[in-house]
Amino acid sequence: MSTDRASTVAPGHDSRTSPRVVVAGVGSEYRRDDGAGPAVAARTVEESPATHDIGPVVDPLDLLGRWDRADLAIVIDAMRSGAAPGTVRVLELTGTAVGSSPGVTSTHGISLSGVLRLAQAIDQAPGRVVVVGIEGDDFGRGLGLSPAVDAAIPVAVQKVVDLIKEVQACA
Repeated sequence: MSTDRASTVAPGHDSRTSPRVVVAGVGSEYRRDDGAGPAVAARTVEESPATHDIGPVVDPLDLLGRWDRADLAIVIDAMRSGAAPGTVRVLELTGTAVGSSPGVTSTHGISLSGVLRLAQAIDQAPGRVVVVGIEGDDFGRGLGLSPAVDAAIPVAVQKVVDLIKEVQACA
């Protein structure tokens, strides 16, 4: 059974006038730096109100049903790649690029690329997925971000806002 695009957009969204952009902060604020994604997503929506925050998302699998057929889905997550804590990276996600490459690991059960492949298989994938990753330092139990990750939050927010402006300018 096929679903037309108009029935999958957010309430009040007119797909003829602007792209549907969703942001999802992946992580748990109760695991220190793992809370970076939700923190960035919440601040992004404050700066770009036309954006829909579909998180927080604790497990990437929870993106299914929330990001379906968005024009742009921006996923913000803490990462471990060996870079200095607080490093912000922007990566274009394809069905095989992120999460399956050596050197970048996820603290979640299924990788983002695995969720994207699943969404593609059921014809519900966003048109474009971009990951904004913040290199974490402390993933132990507790509240609060490490100093390096906390200092990187405004940088990550600006990168997300720039991505949103880019897609809106092309609409």
